[in-house]
Amino acid sequence: MSDKRPVALVVGAGDYIGSAIAKRFAKGGFTVCVGRRNGDKLAPLVAEIQAAGGTAHAYTLDARSEENVQQIFAEIEETVGPLEVVICNVGGNVRFPIRETTSRVFRKVWEMACLAGFLCGREAANYMVPRQKGSIFFTGATASMRGGVGYAAFAAAKAGQRALAQSMARELGPQNIHIAHLVIDAGVDTAFVRQRLADQGEDPDALPPDTLMNPDSVAEAYWNLQQQSRDGWTFELDLRPYGETW
Repeated sequence: MSDKRPVALVVGAGDYIGSAIAKRFAKGGFTVCVGRRNGDKLAPLVAEIQAAGGTAHAYTLDARSEENVQQIFAEIEETVGPLEVVICNVGGNVRFPIRETTSRVFRKVWEMACLAGFLCGREAANYMVPRQKGSIFFTGATASMRGGVGYAAFAAAKAGQRALAQSMARELGPQNIHIAHLVIDAGVDTAFVRQRLADQGEDPDALPPDTLMNPDSVAEAYWNLQQQSRDGWTFELDLRPYGETW
């Protein structure tokens, strides 16, 4: 094992929320493992964490592949250390009218949000339950709670992931495994959201301060979940900017 620090894995360590979560846990003293489909894109994140005095390991991980998930989890457990936290942050947000939603799109979005959550959640449980210790957190969205125009595929996938998380919480909570589902009910300040606003004729830079959620705020919420005592665990936490209508 590389050191005695606890180990966290962020599945879906993209350039915004996933990266922010990884950096926050590294700052808090965790050895951080980060995975995404294009593992070569993780080099800047690993370098930033290391420059700040942390430890990070990067993996090419397709969370839709059972074989790949099992391989990476086993490698981390063997070469880095026992996983204490696994965060499932895989996305898949698309918008299509129902009549333009192909079966390929629907299936792909479901695989990214729901199937990936199942594979990573189950694999994390396989290691954590025998130790009677661990946390498995899922990144949800507004679509986890309700469908919207153009979001049939995304809402179906995210609602399925929420049901998965709730079932796991009921089953694994009594075995000292903390399961939590974080509903991000907001536009997060990412290139994707900014482009979507621009496509709608809005200037993202003209928005009032704190209209878009800072990825660091999401990361802090996850960090706070991990610090909870087991006599007061949160299962579901919804997070939104002060000005969000809901």
